Amino acid sequence: MKSPIFIWILRIVAALIMLQTLFFKFTASAESVYIFTTLGIEPYGRISSGIAELIASILLLVNRTRLLGAIMGMGIMAGAIVSHILVLGLVVMDDGGQLFAYALITFICCALLTYINKEKIPALLKFKI
Repeated sequence: MKSPIFIWILRIVAALIMLQTLFFKFTASAESVYIFTTLGIEPYGRISSGIAELIASILLLVNRTRLLGAIMGMGIMAGAIVSHILVLGLVVMDDGGQLFAYALITFICCALLTYINKEKIPALLKFKI
C-alpha cells in the first residue's frame, strides 16, 4: 500500500477530479449555480469552494505538502458528501449521481493518503509560522 506508484495514482486521481470541477465552478455553469443556490451560498460558496479545491489540488501534487492537501481534500469532500446526502440528493440535475461518485472517490483517495502518511500528522500539528 505504500508503493510510490499507488500513492501517485491516489494523488493524481484526487487532484484531477477537483481540478476538473473548477471549470464549472468558475464559469458559473448551470449545474454549479443550481447546487450552490440550493445550498443557499451562491455565488460565494461556489467560488470559495473552487479556490479551496484548487489549493488542495496543488498541495496534493507537491510532495512536501501532500498530507496537508489530502486532509484539506477530505474536509472539502466531506462537505460535498454531506450536502448531497442531506440537501441535494445523490442525483443532481439528471447527472446520474456522477458528482456524488466523484466526491466519494476523491474522499477515499484523500483518506487513504492521510492513512498512509499518518506518522507525519504530529509533525504537521507542530508547524510554526
